This record gives sequence, structure tokens and C-alpha cells, in this order.
Amino acid sequence: MKLDTRDYESKMKKTIASYTENLSTIRAGRANPDVLKKIEVDYYGSPTPIASIAEIKVSDARTLVITAWDKSAMKGIEKAILTSDLGIHPQNDGTCIRLNFPPMTEERRRDLSKQISKMGEDAKVAIRNIRRDANDKIKAMKKNSEMTEDEAKQSDKLVQDLTDKYIKEIDVITDSKTKEIMEI
Repeated sequence: MKLDTRDYESKMKKTIASYTENLSTIRAGRANPDVLKKIEVDYYGSPTPIASIAEIKVSDARTLVITAWDKSAMKGIEKAILTSDLGIHPQNDGTCIRLNFPPMTEERRRDLSKQISKMGEDAKVAIRNIRRDANDKIKAMKKNSEMTEDEAKQSDKLVQDLTDKYIKEIDVITDSKTKEIMEI
């Protein structure tokens, strides 16, 4: 009986999805509503994502416009953006908040490229940890005589092939995001 790798592949897919989600929050010089995903506003005593209490629109390539459905939340949204690590000063005119994204410097692009590479390495480590868990399971099954030597080798190969596939996918995503950052 070979190891059922569906569970491990599912975990690897979730790692890729999480990595892609984290990359979408990186400010790349263009107006992108995803940069606000992790920012929460203190709205009537509870932390609330901006997208839950306001409409976020891209008005042009470098400007986001945030319009709160409850005008009393405008100050809270402005404060949350100021205290975040976004590095942009919101312009509040009372009816909407504008975020103007300045063009990135070469130094900032290099810093972001390093950050993306580090995030990619972290995702690869997560994939390798899933491989280690699968390999531990194979060893335990072999030790308990639940699989033969040949089945263990086949299972090891299946797990390694999965790992290689998802590591390659992380490399492609990382290269694509790095290229996007450097071309802006």
C-alpha cells in the first residue's frame, strides 16, 4: 500500500495560496486595493477590515479612493492607514480618502525584491516541512510493516515529485513578482 499523497498535496497547495496572498499585499508602486487587506480599523470597538466598512476604488494607476459607508468611520480609517506600515499619507476631504502611491525608487525596488525572495524561501521551507512529515509517515508505515520496501521507495518518489513541482511553482511566482516590481 503506497502512501496517499492527496493530503500532503492539499497542504502544499494551501502554502502556495498563502504565499500568493501575502505577495498581493506588497505595495508595488501601483494602486492596488489588496495593500489594504491586512489593515484593520477600530470600528465601534472591534477591529474591522477596511473593505468591510468602505468601498475601495482604483481611480487611476497611482491613486486609491476609499469611501466609507458610515462617514463617522473616516477618521478611524485615516488613523489605521497612518499607523500601518504602508508608508502613504492619506488625504481625507471629509467624503473620501485618497491614497496617492508615489513612484518607487531603485533602492525601494531592490528592498522589495529581497523581501519577495525571503517570502519565497519561507514558502519553500513550508513545502519542505510538509515533505518531511510525509517521509516520516512513510518510515513509520514501513516500520509497522504496513508497506513494503518497494512501496516505500515509490511513495518517497511521489512525495519528492510533489515537492519539486511546488518548489518550481514558488520560483515562477517569485520571479514573476520580482520582474513586476523591477519594471514599474
